[in-house]
Amino acid sequence: MHPILFEFKGITFTSFGLMMGLAFLTAGWVASLECQRMGHKKDAAWSLIMGAIIGGIAGAKLYYAFLNWPLLVQYPLETLFSRAGLVWYGGFIGGSLGVIIMARREKLPIPQVADMAALGVPVAYAVGRVGCFLVGDDYGRPTDSWVGIAFPKGSPPTTAGNLRTFFGVQVPESVADWELLRVHPTQLYEITISLAIFALLWRFRRHPYKAGWLFMAYLMLGGLERAFVEIFRAKDDRFFGPFTLAQVISVLLIIGGAYGAWALSRERREGRTPTPAS
Repeated sequence: MHPILFEFKGITFTSFGLMMGLAFLTAGWVASLECQRMGHKKDAAWSLIMGAIIGGIAGAKLYYAFLNWPLLVQYPLETLFSRAGLVWYGGFIGGSLGVIIMARREKLPIPQVADMAALGVPVAYAVGRVGCFLVGDDYGRPTDSWVGIAFPKGSPPTTAGNLRTFFGVQVPESVADWELLRVHPTQLYEITISLAIFALLWRFRRHPYKAGWLFMAYLMLGGLERAFVEIFRAKDDRFFGPFTLAQVISVLLIIGGAYGAWALSRERREGRTPTPAS
């Protein structure tokens, strides 16, 4: 783990910050390729990325504040402006709004922009999760499996006490609070699955259906990915029995994406209704 890269004049440069920056750059590069392929100005993609950065960070922090309302009331400035607390689904919602605003400004069709995002988001998500792994954040529950990894300098370290206190994980009482435990490296799970989603959608980016179909396919696949990984995550937001808030949102995205992909697949790009097979 390498949470801190270096310090310069009192400013700390973290591996998470580096990977988050690379995530946006990667998404911008992928989006620019698609923007050019669709017949738009290549540089317009970087305006979309600017909207994603501003809206994504704002949405991630607001979502975190919502989940940690008592902390927000007690320490409002620290909660909103600390480096911690960038929650994915909040960033996804806020980033989507930012991209829509910039797309209208650039006069780009929203459905086509959505299909660009379907390719940029999963690969950016994978790069961002590399940062989470390097700082030891967003890891999973304890495991005795060979895949288990301990994070002695994690955020927080994977000690039995931290897993009990911060995430409500049921650790046997015989295990002392100070003992370091191996956990599921859910960051690596997400990196692998997200890259697979990107590869699959990249292959189908020239689909014959109406614009927006690829984005709906991403919602479905991305929702499945997150719902699956949440099974292994060490989380403190299981407000729905054994299910986390992220899993509930994921199910909604799966349903919405599946319906949207089905509806858009009924018509080709030219708007013709496909001829039923005889």
